[in-house]
Amino acid sequence: MTPKEYLKQAYRLDKRIDKEVLRLKELRELAGCAQTVSYEERISSPNRSAEAPFVKVLEKVYLLEEHINEQIDKFVDLKQQMADAIDALPNPDQNLVLSYRYVHGWTWEQIADELNADRSTVLRWHVKALKLFSVPENPIII
Repeated sequence: MTPKEYLKQAYRLDKRIDKEVLRLKELRELAGCAQTVSYEERISSPNRSAEAPFVKVLEKVYLLEEHINEQIDKFVDLKQQMADAIDALPNPDQNLVLSYRYVHGWTWEQIADELNADRSTVLRWHVKALKLFSVPENPIII
């Protein structure tokens, strides 16, 4: 795994968590919806579940919440591992560029403004930092 692939994982995992949170919101809305009342005659079937229909949705909500919490734990661990590896870089400018870009998710323009440098300088520091960066021995892989 290249340093850039390793560092990009946090962004991808963050977007995946955002997607799961959106799904969770939709499921919660579905669980809160009232079902229509049917006045038609029903013939009971022994195979039919006696549970309310929203119970299955609530189970899905619970499972999705657990999955999201696991992903968030992994995300926090990954960002900490990345920050520790970035802190090992000797040059403070390169250290800050990688930290702002991959740990904090800043744009090149935001990094340039923060470091009082132009975009091309920041990109040059980035290339040098990636060459010096070493992926941890047991990297967290998503």
